[in-house]
Amino acid sequence: MKFSCSKDQLVHAVQVVQKAVSNKPQMPILSGIYINAQPDCIEIQATDYEIGISCKIEGLVTEPGAIVLSGRYFQEVVKRLPGDNIEIYTNKEDNTVKLISLSAQFNLLSLPADEFPVLYPLIGETNFTIRDNILRDLIKKTVFAASNDEARPVFTGALLEVVDSEVLMVATNTHRLALKKENLDNITNNIKVIIPSKILNELARIMVSEIPSPIKITCHHNQISFSFDNIYIISRIIEGQFPDYQRVIPPNFATTVAIKTADFSSAVERVSLISRDGDYNVVKLAFRNNEILITSNNPEVGKAEEAIAANIEGNELEIAFNAKYIVDILKNIDDEKIFFTLNTPLSPASIKPENDENYNYIITPVRSN
Repeated sequence: MKFSCSKDQLVHAVQVVQKAVSNKPQMPILSGIYINAQPDCIEIQATDYEIGISCKIEGLVTEPGAIVLSGRYFQEVVKRLPGDNIEIYTNKEDNTVKLISLSAQFNLLSLPADEFPVLYPLIGETNFTIRDNILRDLIKKTVFAASNDEARPVFTGALLEVVDSEVLMVATNTHRLALKKENLDNITNNIKVIIPSKILNELARIMVSEIPSPIKITCHHNQISFSFDNIYIISRIIEGQFPDYQRVIPPNFATTVAIKTADFSSAVERVSLISRDGDYNVVKLAFRNNEILITSNNPEVGKAEEAIAANIEGNELEIAFNAKYIVDILKNIDDEKIFFTLNTPLSPASIKPENDENYNYIITPVRSN
């Protein structure tokens, strides 16, 4: 195998696939990056069997072939080579791969390419296309609410559901729930799958194009794939039954509060400095007289309180929440104002942007003395 290519393109491709390189591989080959040089393109791949990522780049291929190099060392070497172009070729005599750029040369040991589980496009009848900016927004506004508890796999992912030209994503850890939906045209297939949060976060990281472009999503059995530009990502879906999120959303509320997003977020963050080392990082909210009084108390630290203006309609109320759960959602809302709707001190509340009915965040209160 022998080829040359742009250093920038190769560095980008390696950075894209690097997250799929296994840190604790079941087999040594999974710690490597697969490079397949063909006349029409150079394909870079990595997989840990849970996620697989492929990225294609252009280059001048004089001898087609495939190699596998240590993911850790290949990334570091390529990133630090001095020139704008890199030449890579195999030395069959000692089973090494030479990387050359200007006066710098590296000889890296290769792994057997025929042992690498090569990624192939997922073929399935269930597929649809969505713009990357829409998918990125769905991910950003929901996945943060998922659980990190691997003992309950269903809650470590986000539900992707497509029904009647409407796509929605939902994530929950049972204490909070984030739901975002969008309308799409020309969708003929209904889909309901749970995608690991790790994969969705990685997908959002890779989707950085300033110009909206289409992403093809394909589902088949227990796998899902995302294809866009020169990148292909495949992942296993999480098996199990996602909870009925509609039952969690209260149909009506006794108190409706309109608040400036930035003011509320800043005040909660400040007051929670006192309670952040506690088990639940609790802040109390008292809604009365068009004002929200935010308080926190830590016997080992002290007390804090701050009042902010609000437009309150309905019943006065005192309620307590995990401060982090409030701040997390407010950081993902772009609107100047939010609607905070509540019922009782022990029932779920809702936070919505002022101008986006398609985004809803449900938060469960905590008991407080």
